[in-house]
Amino acid sequence: MADAKPSPGKGRKPSSGNKKQFLTSMDPEVIRRIKQAAIGQDRTASEVMEEAAKEWLERHHAGKK
Repeated sequence: MADAKPSPGKGRKPSSGNKKQFLTSMDPEVIRRIKQAAIGQDRTASEVMEEAAKEWLERHHAGKK
């Protein structure tokens, strides 16, 4: 069938809600450790990175409002 959609395979899933994708480059070892930590907490690497970014913003922008 030429009209059949290909079955979804591995890859990125669409973001949920009003999230946007943010691409950055990091040391491969840091990426590996983030992914392992996320798996250990039954979370996604994106969730871990968003939490880290929010904490960083709190530390570096405290009192600058």
